[in-house]
Amino acid sequence: METNLYLCLHGHFYQPPRENPLTGEIEKQPSASPFHNWNERIYQECYKPNTEAVIVNNQGDVVNRINNYEYMNFNFGPTLLNWIRDKHPRLFFKILEADKKSLLKHNGHGNAIAQVYNHIIMPLANKKDKITQVKWGLKHFNFYFGRDSEGIWLSETACDLETLEVLADEGVKYTILDPSQAEKIREFNSVNSTDVSDSSINPKIPFRCYLDSKKEKYIDIFFYDGPFAKSIAFDDMIYSAEKMLGRIEAIKIRDHKSDQLISAATDGETFGHHKHFTERTIAFLLTVLAPNKGYKVVNFGEYLAAHPPEYEVSIKKGIAGKGTSWSCVHGTGRWYEDCGCHTGGEPGWNQKWRTPLRSSLNHLRDSLSQIYETNSAEYFKDIWEARNNYIDILLDSSEDAKNDFFAGNAKNDLGDKEKNICIQLLEMQKCAMFMFTSCAWFFSDISGIETRQILEYAKRAIEIAKDFTNVSEIEKEFLSELENAKSNRPEFGNGKEIYLKLK
Repeated sequence: METNLYLCLHGHFYQPPRENPLTGEIEKQPSASPFHNWNERIYQECYKPNTEAVIVNNQGDVVNRINNYEYMNFNFGPTLLNWIRDKHPRLFFKILEADKKSLLKHNGHGNAIAQVYNHIIMPLANKKDKITQVKWGLKHFNFYFGRDSEGIWLSETACDLETLEVLADEGVKYTILDPSQAEKIREFNSVNSTDVSDSSINPKIPFRCYLDSKKEKYIDIFFYDGPFAKSIAFDDMIYSAEKMLGRIEAIKIRDHKSDQLISAATDGETFGHHKHFTERTIAFLLTVLAPNKGYKVVNFGEYLAAHPPEYEVSIKKGIAGKGTSWSCVHGTGRWYEDCGCHTGGEPGWNQKWRTPLRSSLNHLRDSLSQIYETNSAEYFKDIWEARNNYIDILLDSSEDAKNDFFAGNAKNDLGDKEKNICIQLLEMQKCAMFMFTSCAWFFSDISGIETRQILEYAKRAIEIAKDFTNVSEIEKEFLSELENAKSNRPEFGNGKEIYLKLK
């Protein structure tokens, strides 16, 4: 029987929200010099070049320009895509146009997929926040791409069973995980399981994760090729399309009895920002070398439709049941403790600040939720469904959109003053989720711009809360815990000092 070879590369394009929560504008970030801010720098080095990646001949003449988004599976973080829409509409159009073209190439399956809204670590979030993040991400995607997303990208591929249940409840067909996150597999209708907790799961086929005993609720999962993805991200292979093809040829199983998919997932910023000009490598590989060698370039949606799973999988629970991820060998410890994972920093530094930072924000979130519940109940039929639907106003702030929102969510006809109260409460809840954006814990010190950014959201949420209640005790408790988050840089002191110095 003739078998086919398939290739799928996924680019996770994302930057944390950088806007001042009060002004909505990104302030100057000197570390991004010579550009005004990091979004602008990465736009010039990555996002724009990937729409016009050049292919040259042996004489160095440009023979083609490729929009890589037409050939790779990809997601854009919603907050980043909002910025691109506002600041670089031409690029925004090219991204949407690439997805439309991919639908024609791949039997109605588009290259783009959604992402949970502002890149929180899902296993560490409460269920209400999980639901809102998924609903917001899917609605944002539909609003701009004009279709429902088949898959969704989980921040840092951080995952637990409750997260998968939320995805399934929202109609998501698939997600993408690292092979290290799988626990066991077994063929459908078999009683024998195989332990794959050592990352030995077969990345060339999709798997189904059942979420109830009757096997009526499930989600399909692609486990990308881990070593291949790491080579793209961390080795020099990415600078040569020929070397990448050689690696792919080494990965494929010869004389295989069924079709096989070779896939990798990595930060999209790898292609041009982390590794300059490598968007050209991807363009040449996906449009010339791989097809000439017999590989069909696909997206995950197309492959899944033609190759439904034949095996089920169970995922790891992680340490203390807190889930797993692709960038922390300790599960999700990178986002709540000094687990040993870090980026940069000086000898002798530690990340003990992560635990009090997470704890202080958890307690603040719970206090803000109580304020929201108390003050919104008289206005909304269902206060949490109203928060889920607030994405409609974030996407379209016109008066007509606001009127539609209140018509669907308010208990009674509301006046302008009452509507403004509701908007403030919902904005407080948005900030309460934005203050969990993952990048705040990822790096080596609490003084980084990513952590200061989430403290800006915490401060803004507290400022809004002051209009509804006396928050002095809430803020006092928050700062008391934050004081325990010690910076490795003596000049910054601790989280409390950093917070109090915010404008």
